[in-house]
Amino acid sequence: MPKLFPIPENHSQRFKLHNEVHARAPIGLSLPVQSTFLALSVNSKEKKQEYLNLTKLCERYGEIPPKEDSSHFSATLDSFEIRWEQHAEFSSYSFYVQSGSEQPFSKLALEYVPVDWLNDLPGKVIVAAHAAIVESSLASVSSTESISGFFSGNAIIGAEVTGGAAHAFTDFKIHVDGFSRFLILNYHLKPGQAGRLLQRLFEIEVYRVMALLAFPIAKQLTPDLNKADKQLLTITNAMAQQDSNDGKLLDELTTLAANVENNISTHQYRFGAASAYYTLVDQRIEDLREVRIQGIQTIGEFMKRRLEPAINTCTSTARRFNVLSKRISNAGQLLRTRVDITIERQNQALLTSMDSRAKMQLRLQETVEGLSIVAITSYIVSLIGSITKAANTSESIDINPVLTTGLSIPVVLLIVALAVRRIHKKIHTGE
Repeated sequence: MPKLFPIPENHSQRFKLHNEVHARAPIGLSLPVQSTFLALSVNSKEKKQEYLNLTKLCERYGEIPPKEDSSHFSATLDSFEIRWEQHAEFSSYSFYVQSGSEQPFSKLALEYVPVDWLNDLPGKVIVAAHAAIVESSLASVSSTESISGFFSGNAIIGAEVTGGAAHAFTDFKIHVDGFSRFLILNYHLKPGQAGRLLQRLFEIEVYRVMALLAFPIAKQLTPDLNKADKQLLTITNAMAQQDSNDGKLLDELTTLAANVENNISTHQYRFGAASAYYTLVDQRIEDLREVRIQGIQTIGEFMKRRLEPAINTCTSTARRFNVLSKRISNAGQLLRTRVDITIERQNQALLTSMDSRAKMQLRLQETVEGLSIVAITSYIVSLIGSITKAANTSESIDINPVLTTGLSIPVVLLIVALAVRRIHKKIHTGE
């Protein structure tokens, strides 16, 4: 891109990040319209298959396919429009068909999509929904009773939305065809408003289901959580006893901590995702700007009463696991402190015993040294005696060997004792 001003080089991701806010813009719809929404859970392998499947669809209708690394795509293919989005855990397909029929759901958007291509869609269906935007002036949809008829007579949920531009209704049930339904009465919707409204309704449906993926896990983990809580209580009660086996308790506590941390690591992402999806549901409901229709429960009220308790259960389960982990950590620190103190006392007793033994060895050594002084003295005196006897054989020397030997004993004994003392002194001073 040529520079008009002398500014530094662009960051490699500048334009991609800048244009990201425009990547998933809603489709402008020509009203009235029929729409079908599919959300499929996909793994990494199936995400690659999606691109190949979309490419085949585009080739069939002579449309330029999306880039291989694309995460969204929209196009008009003959008689229908398609919008594809790839998310972290699921992919969504929205199909739109302009329909002049006065009967909602009489001609579904999915009927215009090639059946063989639909059969090749990778993944598992988590949400399937039909939606219709019809004119509010139609007599067939002029009353609450007639609207309920489009939902198999079920109690309807809805409100005035988008600043009074439309009324939106649903029953949040899966009908005999395997699809849920949304009906929108158009008062003065603009094409862009219609696209955004349908997108919000579909996102409320898929995000609430994705948030509820954590609910079965929370119910499954509750017995394990209660069992771990009781086990921790048993361990802490045992810790309070004077004659407790701290080593055994520490082993049990370590095993319990490993099990709890394993559950936290395994399910932390799912519980975190549930909270994030629920936040998105709240945001999309807020974006609807609902105004109550007399006698009908709003979408926001329905979600608060039906979805919020399940999410609270998930949040509570995750919180309980985190609190239990902290309690186990605190108990472990106390128990390790007790074990350390016990080991320190044992070491102190061992050191005291070793010190006593060292003193006994010192006394024994001193006794042995005393005997060694006598032995050395005796040896030296015997040498002196031998020398004097040998010297006494000479005619020129007259020495009394017995007297000389007797007189040398105290002298030699003193010299040997002083020598040993000097050696001890050098050893103690480290010289």
